[in-house]
Amino acid sequence: EFMQAFWDIEEAQAKAIQHLASFVRDKSALPYLLTFTELIIFAMKTHVDSLELQVDGCSLLLEILSQALEQDVVMALDENVTGSLLETVRKHSENEELLSLVCTLLMMISASEVAAENLRKVGVIPDLLSILRNFLHNEKICLSCCGVLWSLAASENNVDQALLKSAVPVTSAVLQEHLQNGAVTESACSALWALSLQGCLTENEYEPTTVLLLDVFRMNPERPVLVKNTCLALASLLRLSEIPALRFITDSKGSGINLIKDAYHLHYDDPAVVESICVLINEMAQYDDVVLDMLSQKMEELLSEIKSWFPSS
Repeated sequence: EFMQAFWDIEEAQAKAIQHLASFVRDKSALPYLLTFTELIIFAMKTHVDSLELQVDGCSLLLEILSQALEQDVVMALDENVTGSLLETVRKHSENEELLSLVCTLLMMISASEVAAENLRKVGVIPDLLSILRNFLHNEKICLSCCGVLWSLAASENNVDQALLKSAVPVTSAVLQEHLQNGAVTESACSALWALSLQGCLTENEYEPTTVLLLDVFRMNPERPVLVKNTCLALASLLRLSEIPALRFITDSKGSGINLIKDAYHLHYDDPAVVESICVLINEMAQYDDVVLDMLSQKMEELLSEIKSWFPSS
């Protein structure tokens, strides 16, 4: 009632949000806090110029959403929520701290198909790409924005192809910048995989993207999700053309076949990783030159081992 009565007074809304934040440590307060999400969003929308209120509002929404996910509680996130968050992004496009919070929120809500569709409708992609270009050094922002890109690119709903194509060089830049950060490269590889499945890469991008993915593979061989996503992204490239296939086996830093073998020996007991390796090998087998190289490196032995490990799969 207090928030509704004094909706136009910034100080009153700020105090209310700070008061609500004092309850977030109490897990049993979640049902009570959930009833306030619309009022928090309304306060942020009404006082969009107030940086302090935006930071406090986003921090509180993040806490509420995190608890809701932990407790398997579904939050209704309509276009008002996504629209308001995008308004915050556009109003405070230079503030790194706030953008980090908002992008994390966007990534969390984009896991919902309905919310991802709402984000698409409000036109979030150009904003995400602009944030990535401006804050390429920020690991948290890159991880979150690539997570949202993955949700939108993987969506069955039609996303503007030209917009998605413009995301390819930016996502590649994220990978190059954060090659040694497993979490960020995991997110960026997922986005790149989804973009390649949507046919967003141009022929000129096939070879440099293959080289980049091989570098990701080399730098982070111990991360199963990353290995899986990298294999699937490479497979989708090889499906498109022989150019990436030839680069895969002739890369100056070493053949991709050796990387596959090493990845298998690290993750032989992980069915999802092994399946992604098999998907990649299947695409490699389309090309005669690659098959000759596979035979010379005794890949049939690896395939026999996989078959014996997973006889029923």
